Amino acid sequence: MPAQLKALQTNIVTLDVDAIVNAANTALLGGGGVDGAIHRAAGPELLAECRTLNGCETGHAKITRGYKLPAKHVIHTVGPVWQGGNHDEEKLLASCYRESLKLAREHQIRSIAFPAISTGVYRFPLARATQIAFTEALAFLSDDEQVQRLRFVCFGAEALACYQQCLAAY
Repeated sequence: MPAQLKALQTNIVTLDVDAIVNAANTALLGGGGVDGAIHRAAGPELLAECRTLNGCETGHAKITRGYKLPAKHVIHTVGPVWQGGNHDEEKLLASCYRESLKLAREHQIRSIAFPAISTGVYRFPLARATQIAFTEALAFLSDDEQVQRLRFVCFGAEALACYQQCLAAY
C-alpha cells in the first residue's frame, strides 16, 4: 500500500510522527526558523547530541533522538542557500530529501514530516522547492513500503497552496 501523503499548515514540533525533518544549518547547533523551534521544543538534550555529530554538509542528513518532542527522531538535513540556481542548488535540495528518506528507511520510520526545506531564509524559490520535494518523495515511496505517512508541513498559506497543487496532480 502506498504511503498516505498530506500537506498541512501546522507547527511541525507538535506532530505525532516517528520522525520530523529539521531544516538545519551545517553546525547542527540550532538557529532560526524551523531549526530553532525544533531545538527549543526538544530541549537541551538535542543540542548535546548534535554536538557529537560534527556538523553536516549541505545535501546530507543525520539523525538524533527527539527528546521532548512527540516525534521519536529528528532527521537534520542542510538545504542549499539559493544563489540564482547555478550552484547545484536543485541537486543539493533533492539530495536533502533522498538522504533524509534513506535514514528513515534505515531506522524503520513509518511516519515522517518534512518542512519546506531551504524556502525560508535560504531563499530557494517555493514552487521549485515544492516540486523537488514532491518528486523525491514519490520516487522514494514508489520503491519503499515502510513509510506509511508522509507529511509536508507548511509554515504559511502560500506554501500550503503549492504543496496542495502538487498533491492534486498526484
